[in-house]
Amino acid sequence: MRARLAVAAGALLALTATTAHAGPADAVTVDPQGTIAADGSVTLSGAYRCADDSAGPVFVSSTLVQGEHSAGIGGTQAVCDGRLHPWTNSAVVKDPTYRPGKARVEATLMQLTSEDELGLPLPEFLVEQDQDITLV
Repeated sequence: MRARLAVAAGALLALTATTAHAGPADAVTVDPQGTIAADGSVTLSGAYRCADDSAGPVFVSSTLVQGEHSAGIGGTQAVCDGRLHPWTNSAVVKDPTYRPGKARVEATLMQLTSEDELGLPLPEFLVEQDQDITLV
């Protein structure tokens, strides 16, 4: 676990925020390998860091893309304390069926804020990372 966080910490140092709303401590990475279970479950992982969730809860979301297939794979609520944390998202994906091999993951730190005049929560994308991975 420490080795994985050390690798993720190095990746976070090199990561540049891709959205205008990211704070200086907001970052997300994707591990280079994801897994597919016999039942079609896909598990993706990585690390994130965020410092401020006072405007609303923050989530780590992930989307898996392979060929022309794309599916959201879970979502994890983030702990925004400025420290590095691991994330893992899993989902059973029956259609489309993913296969071992190359794929791409789009991971996003997203915050739900109530800036709407009706008080409805709206998503604000803090930072995202696109990463080529291998599914095994």
